[in-house]
Amino acid sequence: MNIHSRYPLLFTPLDLGFTQIKNRALMGSMHTGLEEAENGFERMAAYFAERARGGVGMIITGGIPPNEEGGFGAKLSTPEEAEQHRTVTTAVHTADPDVKICMQILHMGALAPNPSCVAPSAVKSRIGAFKPRELDEEGIEKQLLDFVNCAALAKQAGYDGVEIIGSAGYLLSTFLVAKTNLRTDKWGGSFENRMRFPVEVVRRVRAAVGPNFIVIFRIAAMDMLEGGMAWEEVVTLALAVEAAGATIISTHFCWHEAPVPTIATMVPRAAFTQVTGRLRKVLKVPLITSNRINMPDVAEAVLARGDADIVSMARPMLADPELVRKAFEGREDEINTCIACNQACLDHTFGGYKQVSCLVNPRACRETLLNYKTTAQPRRLAVVGAGPAGLAFATVAAQRGHQVTLFDSGSEVGGQFNLAKRIPGKEEFYETLRYYQRMIAKHGVVLRLNTRVDAALLTAEGSEGFDEVIVATGIVPRQPTLEGIKHPKVVSYIDAIMGRQPIGQRVAIMGAGGIGFDVAELISHAGPSAAMDCAVFAKEWGIDFVNHPRGGVTGVQPQSATSGRTITLLQRKTDPVGKSLGRTTGWTHRLTLSRRGVRMVNGVEYLKVDDAGLHTLVNNEPKLFEVDTVIVCAGQLPLRTLFDDLQTQGIKAALVGGAFEASELDAKRAIEQACQLAASA
Repeated sequence: MNIHSRYPLLFTPLDLGFTQIKNRALMGSMHTGLEEAENGFERMAAYFAERARGGVGMIITGGIPPNEEGGFGAKLSTPEEAEQHRTVTTAVHTADPDVKICMQILHMGALAPNPSCVAPSAVKSRIGAFKPRELDEEGIEKQLLDFVNCAALAKQAGYDGVEIIGSAGYLLSTFLVAKTNLRTDKWGGSFENRMRFPVEVVRRVRAAVGPNFIVIFRIAAMDMLEGGMAWEEVVTLALAVEAAGATIISTHFCWHEAPVPTIATMVPRAAFTQVTGRLRKVLKVPLITSNRINMPDVAEAVLARGDADIVSMARPMLADPELVRKAFEGREDEINTCIACNQACLDHTFGGYKQVSCLVNPRACRETLLNYKTTAQPRRLAVVGAGPAGLAFATVAAQRGHQVTLFDSGSEVGGQFNLAKRIPGKEEFYETLRYYQRMIAKHGVVLRLNTRVDAALLTAEGSEGFDEVIVATGIVPRQPTLEGIKHPKVVSYIDAIMGRQPIGQRVAIMGAGGIGFDVAELISHAGPSAAMDCAVFAKEWGIDFVNHPRGGVTGVQPQSATSGRTITLLQRKTDPVGKSLGRTTGWTHRLTLSRRGVRMVNGVEYLKVDDAGLHTLVNNEPKLFEVDTVIVCAGQLPLRTLFDDLQTQGIKAALVGGAFEASELDAKRAIEQACQLAASA
């Protein structure tokens, strides 16, 4: 056996007895919305096949319900549905016969967005749409039979195995926790009774599929719930599931309604793998670990610590389908790293079940729709502005074979990303900038920094001139028309983030969009970033990794280090402050700032700034905020001067990114738009 020089453990095969996984890299489960889309199975086939070619050892699909009441849209309960799934399994095995693909059986229980949802008890989830119907004995038997039928059909469809999810607040996990299982029959009461249903699911599935089929059980090793599962219960369940026939146990670390972030960008890399490592010591079957493992060196370190046998990377495979192959070939600097922003993936999944994609890779889940084919007619293109949109267009256009010159007036590429990377908890943006810098070099983009561009320079450039100019000049901060806006107390958000002006102890922030929250995070923060220090993260969110109380959090009080400033975050709208933030991360920002004592005020009309502070009307009542500093985060305006000049001179030009639309800084939209334009250039 050849041993990989840099990642010897990651590229060591895993022998399961009846089969072998070629390496320890797993593409974990993620529902994409393709499951319910038109031509969805064909698109899923392309999506998964691309990841199989990218070097991953095993893939787990998005969750597929075993019956109508178990979810919405797609399900697997009939032979006809199994034939649809064969499109996916055939594509993956054709792409690489050594790659295993398992289907996740997901019964959403009380979280199913349909009125026929069921649960062990009629306890409505805090985030569920409906109060579930309590299962009677006949109903429980039906659910067991449906799990078995679904697993058998998955085998018939060509899958190498199934994953049964027993975590996250879905059906199986609600049997396990006392607050959602109020039963007094053999399916409730003691933990031995509460775990009976998930264990019986595994036992019956194993009996139905036979010994030579992968059965994975996903367990909530730390559910982050007050009064959640005790460590002894986690161990008891894991041992019982192992005895019932599970091939592999996969560890999960939350319920969706738990008030602790586990996969957002402010979470340290591999923060939870230590819990898997602890469980691994008591089991014989291999264990999968997950959460914020986004680069091969992180995966290798997890395996080296003995924390797991397999490392799951779901969103990182959205960001870069070739992540594993690039690691194997020593091209780590070419990996398009997942930044855990959740904006195009989980925010879409939980924000109305929209189709998933990826902020840094808009091709994700669009493999049949968005491709960067080599151009038959190379052109000379100028791109002005090296922010997210300019970087995306320049590198994709150059990849396709165009001759691209990228201009920026600054001394480094990145634009607004150079602000984002300075916010505690957003350090992953450094990775995105590293990736684009490597793509600039790889694809031969001519980079001209410290170059302020106007129409005259572009028309004089070279004897041939440019065939087209892509204007990605971004935005300028909007400055409110306000008496005293030039007062020494007033600081722009750019100067605040870059540290160009001192910030006082008493601060008012005008504007509570994403930038306002970022500024509040920065100036309220003290000490190491939680994203860079697991001990700080655990303290800030009230997690006890050492003693593992119930749920990992019961009785533990979060403790936030603060700068000591008095900060008020203001907005004009009467909506709750922070309502416009991302579905899966906004609550973390609101909660963090609240714990640091940041006051949030809506319904504000700004009147003037003077030596006394910021004068306002709050809900039409006069209010003076006696502050030392007023930081302006009042939106942006598109910077289109160059585009207008080019249009006047009849020079072909296109707008992308913030220069096209600057209602709110949106890197997701900017990169997607730029990639779409570059694909057709």
